This record gives sequence, structure tokens and C-alpha cells, in this order.
Amino acid sequence: MATLPTFFKTIPGVQSQPRERDRRAAVSRPVRLEADPYLLRTLPNEDVFFFSKRIDNSRVAREADPRARRQCWRAIGAACVFAALLTSVLAPGVLRILAGYQVQALKQEHQRLLDERSMLEVEEARLLSPARLEELARRQKLGAPARDQIIHLEPRHDGSLALNLKSR
Repeated sequence: MATLPTFFKTIPGVQSQPRERDRRAAVSRPVRLEADPYLLRTLPNEDVFFFSKRIDNSRVAREADPRARRQCWRAIGAACVFAALLTSVLAPGVLRILAGYQVQALKQEHQRLLDERSMLEVEEARLLSPARLEELARRQKLGAPARDQIIHLEPRHDGSLALNLKSR
């Protein structure tokens, strides 16, 4: 919008400076008395130049903001609260997964113990078989006891063999 007034505004009697290109063209061409209908007019604000100055702020020290420290601690506190909430939300799921791993480990250990128990039962049955016991007795020269070597204990009814209870 700043260029429109200068674009439409024409001051009578004041002519703008001719461009360098127009001056060179006027020198090389013969002078005409009538205006050239194909000559372009100058652009609005064409003669305005912007100068850029390099600014060195290396020696300028930034002043400390008194509110910046408080804002920093608030951000740290908010991050800690957010982390605590996130942990409390995710902790049950993680614990459920860990419990599932423990259950699977216990199932595997149970199966291993069942296998070991069945192997021990087979080993016990093999060791306690009558044929093996007879073989061990033959090796150690053990025989059947004679009739007079056997003593049968028959308990008396006086409570001497039973649990000793104090009389009332």
C-alpha cells in the first residue's frame, strides 16, 4: 500500500530523474522531439536503497531474567510428576508381564521335577526288584535265617511298647 500513492501521484512540472539506461540510450540515439510511446516509466520507489550494517553483539552480556529460574524449576517438577504418572500407569502392565514369565518358569520347573520324579521311581523300582535283592544277598553271602534265629516281638497290653503317657 505504501507504493500506491507514489504510483498514482503525479506532480505537474516535476519530472523524475531519468534512469542510467535511458540516459545512455538518449546519447546514442538522435534526439526526438516527440515522446517515445514504448519507453517504460520508472518503478515506484526504485530510487530507495536499504543499507545493512553489521552489528557485533559479542561484548553484550545478557541480563538474567528473575522469572527464568522459577520457570525452570516448574518445568523440572512437571517433568518429574509426568514421569511418576507414566510409571504408575505402566507399572501394572510390566509387572503382569514379569509375573507371566515367572509362571512359565515355574511350569517348566514343575515339568522338570515331574520328569525327575518319574525317573527316580523307575530307578527305585529297579533297585528294589526281588531279583536284584537276591543277587545282592548272594554277593554278600546272606542266606535265609534259620528258624531259631527269628524272634517275634509280641507286645504286651501293659503299654510298654505303646506311647508312654503319664497317668492321670
